Amino acid sequence: MTTSLPIRTATIEIISNHTPILAYLAEPGGEGPFPAVVVIQEVFGVNAHIRSVTDRFAEAGYVAIAPHIYYRQAPGFEVGYSQADLELGRKYKVGTQADELLSDIQAAVDLLHSKATVKPDGVGCIGFCFGGHVAYLAATLPAIKATAVFYGAGITSLTPGGGEPTLTRTQAIAGTVYGFFGNEDPLIPLKEVDQIKAELAKHSVPHQVFLYEGVGHGFFCDQRDSYHSQAAGDAWQQVMQLFKETL
Repeated sequence: MTTSLPIRTATIEIISNHTPILAYLAEPGGEGPFPAVVVIQEVFGVNAHIRSVTDRFAEAGYVAIAPHIYYRQAPGFEVGYSQADLELGRKYKVGTQADELLSDIQAAVDLLHSKATVKPDGVGCIGFCFGGHVAYLAATLPAIKATAVFYGAGITSLTPGGGEPTLTRTQAIAGTVYGFFGNEDPLIPLKEVDQIKAELAKHSVPHQVFLYEGVGHGFFCDQRDSYHSQAAGDAWQQVMQLFKETL
């Protein structure tokens, strides 16, 4: 039987390359030290679902933080899952830059490491949808020891703000990467999943890629029509095992 720890939450400010941005922080009760995780949003912002995932990590004994990666364009951005919400979220996604995103994740890591309740070594990272792509990018940061990439589209073909595809940065990844995809995801052809696997293997990055049958995009989010409870449950267990072994 899994028990949940009492938690405390807050919206705080972190400094990303001299720019203040907001982040949602969830912490277990107690002195720790606890392992830590950075949670990266979908295109819909740090909304109720992303906050609930961050809380879930805290309940499991992690200090978890979700930076608002759209903050420069849309402070406090948070929407639901309508077509109009999706189009707006994609608009802001196009306005992101890889160097700024990396700075935001590093700022979140720095905040975690400033806390006496957090273990002083590396942290984990998890991202969903566009955040899955950003998580793959963030895996290149030295402090990131383990990364969970949930259906991150475009990893093989582009990088935020332009330039060589994010996949070309794979050689800089020093930690472990787990990838989670549905075999019926219209945004991520299976050949792209194979490319990711091949590149991770080429550069000897410890990894596992989980491909769920009959599952589409966004399967982890229980507020989306594409939610798949069985795949989501299995994926969460795999993430818990990954972070337990590495953090």
